[in-house]
Amino acid sequence: MRLKIRQHIAQRGADWTTIEAPFELGPTLSALASDQACLVDCATMWLTNHLLAENNLDQAQTDLLAALNTCVAPVVIVSNEVGHGIVPDNALSRRFREAQGRLNIALAAQADRVVQVTAGLPRVLKGAPL
Repeated sequence: MRLKIRQHIAQRGADWTTIEAPFELGPTLSALASDQACLVDCATMWLTNHLLAENNLDQAQTDLLAALNTCVAPVVIVSNEVGHGIVPDNALSRRFREAQGRLNIALAAQADRVVQVTAGLPRVLKGAPL
């Protein structure tokens, strides 16, 4: 994972600032100015961090949505759709799948635009066309 993160940072170049916030995105979002932009990459890893730490997922989601609601900068959130496959055979994976689905629904409800990307092809599900 560390190698993957380093590769992403290198691909983005020096114009990007990388902030690692594995749990608390609120302070990072609150510190942004209106002339900045934020890419959260990704909500799935953020949720995984909370799940594995046995944090209260409902509270973490509520806090994230509140921070997004008050953030003055434009925010793009990358998230994975994990509900299109088979139902996992173990309890932790099923809990994650359900929590990710609930998080994606909540993020999409609050978002101005939702774009699903499959095989590199974007499809606008909500909001103005690209």
